[in-house]
Amino acid sequence: MWVASGVIMLSSFLSYVDRQILAVLSPMILHDTGLSVSNYADAVSAFSFAYMIANPVWGSVLDRIGLRRGMLIAVGMWTVASVSHAWVVGFVGFALARTVLGLGEGATFPGGLRTAADSLPPDRRSRGMAIAYSGSTLGAIVTPLVVTPIALAFGWRSAFLVTGGLGALWLVVWGATARPPWLIPSKRTARMVWPSPTERRFWMLVAGMGLGGAQLGTVLTLSPIYLNRVLGMTQAELGNLLWIPTLGWGIGYYFFGWVADRWVGDHQRPIGLYVLLAVLSLPIVLVTHTDSRAAVLALFFWGMFTAVGFITVSLHIAARGYPRDQTGMVAGIGSGAWGAVLALVLLFLGRWFDHQAYQASFLAMALMPVLGTALWLWISKPGRAAR
Repeated sequence: MWVASGVIMLSSFLSYVDRQILAVLSPMILHDTGLSVSNYADAVSAFSFAYMIANPVWGSVLDRIGLRRGMLIAVGMWTVASVSHAWVVGFVGFALARTVLGLGEGATFPGGLRTAADSLPPDRRSRGMAIAYSGSTLGAIVTPLVVTPIALAFGWRSAFLVTGGLGALWLVVWGATARPPWLIPSKRTARMVWPSPTERRFWMLVAGMGLGGAQLGTVLTLSPIYLNRVLGMTQAELGNLLWIPTLGWGIGYYFFGWVADRWVGDHQRPIGLYVLLAVLSLPIVLVTHTDSRAAVLALFFWGMFTAVGFITVSLHIAARGYPRDQTGMVAGIGSGAWGAVLALVLLFLGRWFDHQAYQASFLAMALMPVLGTALWLWISKPGRAAR
């Protein structure tokens, strides 16, 4: 019963390899192209805005046309976009390539949650979702270990060509396995169903996953820049050590997937868990108060771990609150909200990093989960009407 989630895990693995190459090789790429951190952050924001739009769209599309066909289209799109990075030279080229990449990768999280719903019983779906999404962590861990030697030996452009071949291979595997007995498609929606921002459950997911989980994206995007410019890590050292923070991301998926299935269940308002996660998200502010590489890596590890708690629990609650045939849309709302928050935040953090305002940057990262929790508590209060 876990085969379908395992194959989708490979797609989330590829999606994060494709998106993390730019972050991992950012010191080398910025040096070679002359781009500033602001340019780099703006290109990532272009991806995030496209990702924000694409997630709810792909969620509704997958609910309507089915997983098999929808994922073939999406992965084919983002594979072409990833390969195109090898030929761009300036900010506009990177921004366009990242935009198309974001449009394609918007299907990743809706596809993972929809696969868990179509292949697993209700009491195992959060763990199936954790398996499907854990490929993203594996991709983030493996990317620096694999692409750094390739980039140092053959140039950073060659790394993007390698991922194109992996994407083509996945399309073959998915075509062979996205069928019974591994995947039993549930009933498709009779028509395209779009998210409704007039519903309270919509905004609960936006607050919990979008703001609560934002620390994951900011650490993932900016940690290589901080480690390089403040702590003096070389590109080779980053390739050997960047897997450490992302390990917290992977452990978080499995741990909080178990917590959601075992302890949250059908409970729609686990107040204590959200408050605890908000408190546990605060230590990231200590990054600028130490020169220890080990301590900074540990803080990045912890920030990713707690952010995944917000993501997993929020998706679990939302999936129980929407009809099963709208599961793809649920993941689309959450991932779209996450992408929107990241896109907006990076517009500021990129400029703050250019001006070396690191303390303010990490303070903002620490406060976003607190704000998300406060909004979630207010929106989810029993008896509150949707507005």
